[in-house]
Amino acid sequence: MALTKITGKGAGNLDELGIGTSTVDSALHVEQNASGVTETSGSTLKIHNTNASGRSKISLHNSAETASGSIYYDTDSGMLALQGDTGAGVAFHTGGNTEAMRIEPTYGRLLINRTSASSAAPYSKLNILGDSAVSVVTLQVGTNGYSAVVILNASGTSVGTIVGNASSTAYNTSSDYRMKENVADMTGAIDRVKALAPKRFNFIADADTTVDGFLAHEAQAVVPEAVTGTKDEVDEDGDAVMQGIDQSKLVPLLTGALKEAVAKIEALEARVKTLEDA
Repeated sequence: MALTKITGKGAGNLDELGIGTSTVDSALHVEQNASGVTETSGSTLKIHNTNASGRSKISLHNSAETASGSIYYDTDSGMLALQGDTGAGVAFHTGGNTEAMRIEPTYGRLLINRTSASSAAPYSKLNILGDSAVSVVTLQVGTNGYSAVVILNASGTSVGTIVGNASSTAYNTSSDYRMKENVADMTGAIDRVKALAPKRFNFIADADTTVDGFLAHEAQAVVPEAVTGTKDEVDEDGDAVMQGIDQSKLVPLLTGALKEAVAKIEALEARVKTLEDA
């Protein structure tokens, strides 16, 4: 392979170095014409630290000679590491020098199609800004039927899944009897349903659409496990932290109320039949 020196600043110093080429357009320009370089064999440029306790590393510096990042082989994890300097994240750019994704340093957040986290979810580890013409996230279940999404609690136990098949999607909350204790039949369901106050309203962000639902803090007084957050909550910056409601958690209460109502109806029907037969 040819080694070509193009220009120099003085004895022993190079502005540009070409290896395998005499047409150099970078500080270091390496060219190779070799069919043997593939995904699994050969290389155009090899960096090797022969010290067993050291790392093969490329360090990136700014004009002030301050380290701003590095690429190295992490001997502890056995993985290639891309590292920003202290306080600096890592950005990934596509053609035209357009940023497509970044990893922020503070919380390790992954931002896709955006350069700052959403103020509505500032601590979310994944922030994605969608486009009008494409899906934000696409999940495809494999032929083995495994869950597309698995939710774990702090101890690593599965507490929910999103599962798809050939024609539908199921949103599952863990409900195995082995996870439960103090199990008892529900009573007083009708009275609790009567305490719920369903409303019709539109969201401020969508003034043209009227929907049925609940005010979260009102439902929280009846079915607290269905509601997250607290009424009028704000974060440390004074921004509103909105409450949410999982209306699927109302189903057991509604089922209990329906069963109580059916029992009352059947009892009344029996009394009417007795009176009619008298």
